[in-house]
Amino acid sequence: MAKITEKYETIIVATLRNGEEGAKVISDKFQKLIEDNATPETATIDVWGKRRLAYLIEDEQDGYYILYHFESKPDFPAELERIANITDGVLRSLTTLAQE
Repeated sequence: MAKITEKYETIIVATLRNGEEGAKVISDKFQKLIEDNATPETATIDVWGKRRLAYLIEDEQDGYYILYHFESKPDFPAELERIANITDGVLRSLTTLAQE
């Protein structure tokens, strides 16, 4: 029988140009988006906070890291990535299947 949902992890690196408050706004936006589309009891957030980037991204040395764990239907991660790619303030994002 095919699985209806899968477990995913998404990491988002937000800009710090608007301070940690601006990064928190981005974090809250994606948390709400995930909670609205994922299985509610599986959605968790792990804020890593400000960290040094391995290389400059858009002339920035630091980024604000947020890791999301969630379970959803297979079509949602593509939509999440699309929204992350067009959101101002997101430097990088990556969604992968979680290891069980």
